[in-house]
Amino acid sequence: MKYPHEFVGELIGTFLLVLFGCGSVAVTILFSAHVGLLQVAIIWGLGVTVAIYATRHLSCAHLNPAVSFAMVLGRRMSLARLPIYLIAQFFGAFLAAGLLYLLLGESITQYESLNGIVRGTPESIKTAMMFGEFYPNPGAGSAAVVSTLTALLVEAVGTFVLVFMIFSLTEGCNLGRPDDALAPLFIGLTVTVIIAILAPLTQAGLNPARDLSPRLFAALAGWGKAAFPDQGLGFLSVYVMGPLLGAGTAAGVFTCIVEPLMKDKGHDSCDCQ
Repeated sequence: MKYPHEFVGELIGTFLLVLFGCGSVAVTILFSAHVGLLQVAIIWGLGVTVAIYATRHLSCAHLNPAVSFAMVLGRRMSLARLPIYLIAQFFGAFLAAGLLYLLLGESITQYESLNGIVRGTPESIKTAMMFGEFYPNPGAGSAAVVSTLTALLVEAVGTFVLVFMIFSLTEGCNLGRPDDALAPLFIGLTVTVIIAILAPLTQAGLNPARDLSPRLFAALAGWGKAAFPDQGLGFLSVYVMGPLLGAGTAAGVFTCIVEPLMKDKGHDSCDCQ
């Protein structure tokens, strides 16, 4: 296999991210283990942080197809590496969903039985949301009104902020960035803030692998059409195209506008990556 280190790094990192993040959603739904959105958001952020620390010596620890896409557009990664990154990320997320179901499957069945939920019906979105994401967030109550276009915009904006911060935190020309050893922590904090603000609308996916792979697993595990309730391409456009659009825009803005301005401030001699 070409680029074996990158494949293993992205697979393990994405596996950990989805295991911790989706796990926090699952135990909150099943056992009320966490109270409030902020606690779940913090766990997601910590999951991102530890996954990056665990794997960035193997790969660039993108753990997200949208980030990898942005890195190619920003000329920080070669196009030749992109397929390996994508395959590893989607596969790692699928494995994490499978492990979560292995651990929690009996509890999910019991929860559905106690709450009169028939898996595969529209009502089973309440349990399918442990894996894939839905808009408006099924747990947000009646106040959340989110059209497909709005949901796509939410995912694009959230991913734009995330990718822009990743570029800023890892850019050698940005003298205001923290030490490289702290960059994963600040990336995780960025994820926490974005989820805390946007999750009531779309569950704040920001990551096509994190959404699509667990969603596909849920469809295969009995949720069927409930995992893809939109008969059109709404969910794919929101949770796949939305993050890609936001990431690509962030790469363009940073590379074409922000980075040149940083150099104009007199930092031409810095080691730009």
